[in-house]
Amino acid sequence: MAVDLPPQVILLPGAVLPAELAYGALLEALGAEVNAILKELEVYSGDAPPPAYTLDLEVEGILRAAEDSGFDRFHLVGYSAGGASALAFAARHPERLLSLALLEPAWAGNDGLDPAERAVREEVDRIVSLPPEEMMPAFVRIQLAPGIDPPAPPSEPPPWMAKRPAGVRAVAGAFETGELDLDALRRFRGPAYFALGGRSNPDLYAKTAERLSRALPDLTLEVFEDCHHFEPPHRIEPDRLAASLRTLWANAAG
Repeated sequence: MAVDLPPQVILLPGAVLPAELAYGALLEALGAEVNAILKELEVYSGDAPPPAYTLDLEVEGILRAAEDSGFDRFHLVGYSAGGASALAFAARHPERLLSLALLEPAWAGNDGLDPAERAVREEVDRIVSLPPEEMMPAFVRIQLAPGIDPPAPPSEPPPWMAKRPAGVRAVAGAFETGELDLDALRRFRGPAYFALGGRSNPDLYAKTAERLSRALPDLTLEVFEDCHHFEPPHRIEPDRLAASLRTLWANAAG
């Protein structure tokens, strides 16, 4: 008699919160239904970003985490910079993925950007060159739709925050020079999912979703109207997102 095993899932955080803080509420909503690996980004594998950091290092790190966990084919969930890494992995190793869930990926290649997208990218490049005390608040603000207030920063920055300015700069540089093979991405035939915050900057994320809908054959878009990039669904509406992921994984199994 066949035994249904829990879905094997790797979850990738963004460039700010560590994975455990980012995904704690979502894992609680999913409960024991998943065999989940929280995979930190390779950009934070040391005290400083690796020299000549590129998304290739993130792809290698995901593959290594899968091998170490005994995952053959698995589900991949990525948020922000982790979503960009998930896309890079899907283009390089589509045969390893059962499904792909993207929570506002911060990058989806540099081809096909319209003028508004390019303008935002140029502003992000300017922002990451600022001193850290100016860079991080501006980096948060540009991710949000006009008129949306950013969340209040912590009164006492946690220790891990010290790595974030350099990490954000390294990730932005990797996006600037990176390439996403859209033809390879089109060869991924599993179901894909995009969670979009209704209060996020549409020139960053709604347009990214639109471009990816032309590259991923089976992409479902879900809009979380009350969420934005720094109050994302996996933290603000984890039960709803968990239900959507269960559906995605069931479709992949079917």
